[in-house]
Amino acid sequence: MEMFFVILLLLAIIGLSNIVNHAIPFIPVPLIQIALGVLVAIMPLGIHVPMETELFLVLFIAPLLFNDGRNVPRSALWKLKTPILLLALGLVFLTVYVIGYLIHWLIPSIPLPAAFALAAILSPTDVVAVSAMSSRVNMPKDVMHVLEGEGLMNDASGLVAFNFAVAATVTGVFSLVHASLSFLVIAIGGFVVGALLAFIIIRFRVLIRRFGMEDVTIHMLIQILTPFVIYLVSEHFHLSGILAVVAAGIVHAIEKDREKSPSLNLQVVSKSTWTVLLYILNGLVFVLLGFQIPRVLSEIFKDPLFNNVVVSKYILIITAALLLLRFIWIYLSWFCGWLLKKKSLYKPLLRQIGILTISGVRGAVTLAGAFSIPFALEDGSPFPERSLILFIAAGVILVTLVNASIFLPIVAKTEVDISKIEREEIKKKALIQTKIAAIRATQEAINDENRSAAFAIITQYNQKINQLSYEKNDLELFNRRKEETKIRVMALEAESQYINKLIKEKKISKEAAYLSKEYIRRMEIAITNQIKYRILVLRNLLKRMMFRFLQLFSPQKEELRERRRMKTKELIQLKIKMTEAAIQSLKKEVDKEDKNLIYLVIGEYNELLTKLKLFNNAKAIKQFTQYERELQGKAFQAERDEIQSLFEKGVITIDVVRKVRQQINIREAHWIEENSFNGY
Repeated sequence: MEMFFVILLLLAIIGLSNIVNHAIPFIPVPLIQIALGVLVAIMPLGIHVPMETELFLVLFIAPLLFNDGRNVPRSALWKLKTPILLLALGLVFLTVYVIGYLIHWLIPSIPLPAAFALAAILSPTDVVAVSAMSSRVNMPKDVMHVLEGEGLMNDASGLVAFNFAVAATVTGVFSLVHASLSFLVIAIGGFVVGALLAFIIIRFRVLIRRFGMEDVTIHMLIQILTPFVIYLVSEHFHLSGILAVVAAGIVHAIEKDREKSPSLNLQVVSKSTWTVLLYILNGLVFVLLGFQIPRVLSEIFKDPLFNNVVVSKYILIITAALLLLRFIWIYLSWFCGWLLKKKSLYKPLLRQIGILTISGVRGAVTLAGAFSIPFALEDGSPFPERSLILFIAAGVILVTLVNASIFLPIVAKTEVDISKIEREEIKKKALIQTKIAAIRATQEAINDENRSAAFAIITQYNQKINQLSYEKNDLELFNRRKEETKIRVMALEAESQYINKLIKEKKISKEAAYLSKEYIRRMEIAITNQIKYRILVLRNLLKRMMFRFLQLFSPQKEELRERRRMKTKELIQLKIKMTEAAIQSLKKEVDKEDKNLIYLVIGEYNELLTKLKLFNNAKAIKQFTQYERELQGKAFQAERDEIQSLFEKGVITIDVVRKVRQQINIREAHWIEENSFNGY
């Protein structure tokens, strides 16, 4: 029961972190999740979540890296294979050597093999943390691909180097030749086994599909189990489980590209399931990281043998050395590559090197590896400075995370200094993007029951997009409105011709013909002269109110009400036919006129047609309004999600986010108020 409570608490913290991030979006979600984890850990709740390294790696790292392998652009990775391998292999082993000697020199109480172990576990960057940080800034694509490739590969090289260093510390025996050969076997073997197992699993899925087993649940279960099975099998044979799941992810991506008849239902369910799963796992990684930090810090702060200020200096010096070494390695390798391939590679830019350097964030793998350090050596004596090593690892993780959250947006120039005109243009584009997202969300929710309500909402959003697209260019806007007026008048002429046809065939009463002609005249005035139209509407409204008032004192008011109801019903049926005539007329003009404008006007007529057909059906009206309310709610939420996504990608500034959110909130409030009289 206690474990169930802990799981619920962890999930609640993940949800709370995203709520907090919406309130203060300039703080990355990982830092919020770590802070909340620390806060809960120091509270007197009696909660203790032990860091079991093997369980942590298989439960969190395996599925996350498997998914990254499925989604990473393979062509880009192959194109950038040289810089990726230089970072994932060359920089890792250089870090072990250089930083290992630095740690031993800085803290002589840590033996050289143990210093190498600490340097090894500090060498891999955290692909989860890098992704979370990079989503907030506008990263160059090549830089992002290099970081993704490095994150996929360096966990394995760092952990292998760490295991050999720990073994050397525990046993006192180390052979460079043996270590090098073992590394090649573990790395290459893990990659090959992962690819082979993935291929077998894919063939198995194809086989059961041929036997008619198209059940989405079974196929989804196999997908979810795949990274865990592959990781455990590879580790059982003492191969790299991390590289195995990366290879499996790449093989699954190739299979997905080549599959000729993928199940659409399976694709939708797979995408939704993995989205939720990754959201939870990503959050748990950082929350659990936060849970461990107080325990690590307390061991050092409470130990009288350590000076807290000096130990904190160690963390800052080691972090600075890691970043400096990373900067130098990237610059030299890039510069040498440019000298050799001047035609295909551009000269190294300090900004991009700075982004790559600051993005070297350490995370969960570092802490999980540090916790796997044994408590005792082979002779039974305590592992030297184990608590201090854990403290330094946790400190470097926090410093690199904070460093990236502060300096990455600055170096990547997310918040650029732009003029007022440019800000307005960015805001307009953001508004258009939110409307497109709302249309997309509405289209995804369409079914046979809510189709009419969905089309009504989509038409309204298309109108708003049309207005936004031309509101700043006065000449273009004038020409656009002129063309739109022409199309609307054309539609009204079709309605008028339909009425004239009925009059000629004597299929319409004089009163209905008069009222229909009057309606068409009013609409023409509305299109060509809005001021005159408003005066006309006001006059008709006053006449109607006076007529209703006098009707209250009429002795035949019930009879008059019934006549009015019958007349309204007749006019509604007539208006339906007029609308259909206008739509047919406009469809004939699609090839001759502006398609977008004609489709816009046709959409408005279709919306009107739907409402007219529902007019005398109370039950249908109630259903329509219910569907419209549900879909409009989804559309508003899609707008909010899109604006948050644009901000996290670095496309817009926080100032634009606030203004657009305010507009969405105002529109939603007005919409609810306007529709409150229709049963909302």
